[in-house]
Amino acid sequence: MFMSDTLVLDAPRRTADGYLAVRAKAARTGVYQYAGHEVDPDNKHGLRDQASVNVLRDDADVFDKRSVHSFIGKPITNDHPTQAVTASNWKDHAGGVVMGAIRDGDHLAFDLLLTDAKAIAAVDAGKVELSNGYTANLAFGDFAAADGTKCPVKQTSILGNHVALVDRGRAGSSCRIGDAALCDTLPSNLFPTIHDQEKPVKTMLIDGLTVDMANADTAIATVQTLRDARDAANAKVTTLEAAVATKDATIATLTADKAALEAAKPTPAQLRDAAKQFGIVCDKAKALGITVTDAMDEAAIRKAVVDAKLGATAAAYTADQYAIAFDALTNGVKIEDARSTVHPINMPTFTADGASIRDTIRARRNAA
Repeated sequence: MFMSDTLVLDAPRRTADGYLAVRAKAARTGVYQYAGHEVDPDNKHGLRDQASVNVLRDDADVFDKRSVHSFIGKPITNDHPTQAVTASNWKDHAGGVVMGAIRDGDHLAFDLLLTDAKAIAAVDAGKVELSNGYTANLAFGDFAAADGTKCPVKQTSILGNHVALVDRGRAGSSCRIGDAALCDTLPSNLFPTIHDQEKPVKTMLIDGLTVDMANADTAIATVQTLRDARDAANAKVTTLEAAVATKDATIATLTADKAALEAAKPTPAQLRDAAKQFGIVCDKAKALGITVTDAMDEAAIRKAVVDAKLGATAAAYTADQYAIAFDALTNGVKIEDARSTVHPINMPTFTADGASIRDTIRARRNAA
């Protein structure tokens, strides 16, 4: 973005050739006021319609070596031209030249040589304020000046184009020429500085970052930052994908286990058969005089029967051998399957044989 600010010519000195040689405080750090449409013409940051916007220029940008050198050799114009000064229009606008630049406290001071008679006459008539014409990048955010003034905009990458004589400038009266200062920079000292100037800024927007492609170190560092961010994001994605894969495998395992449990669940018929078989084992054991408790399962009951009948002979038996021995020992044992007999309600269950029942009934009749 093309910007301008101002300084004041205070006490120029005339050379033997009639030129004016002066040193002026040409720029300062701190807060500048710009109209909202100057800094945000497309209203991308909601500042366009504000009458005044604080714009910060800090030490790092104002006194940046590359920025300072960019003003040396640039023309002095009488008012700002409508376009940037270049080799094609230099003769139409130049009325002098910036011979040197140096830091002076919080200001940047220029050695200026006015060579055009009309420009010198304008200064003699009282046109003593100057305004720097330059390009700068604008950073938008929450910035603060040294005195705490809040600024939503900050200038960076400042590059000089010209210095203009103006009736009223922007930087204020603190930017003026010192009485005892003379322009002592010679053209022979100027050309090496011009030749050593860096190439114009070429920027590129990469993932929201403005990268100075003309500055190899800056470009490399920014690209490396972007690569590191990309690698970190890719690593996070890989971790998340692994976690998802693990979760999917766990879900698949649980689903398979559930299906296996469902398949292994006994049917009502199987439960009835198992209960009947358990009852038979219990009854056979009881028929052989073995005490059966609620804590015993079929295997424990079989073992109790075999141990009672065979003693130490069964000490080394396996579960299968206990089952075989139990079947052999209980083969032919008669049991009453009370679960298969239905008795009327409130009727006693007789366990004696028919003859015993008749004798009991006859005895009771005779007693009556």
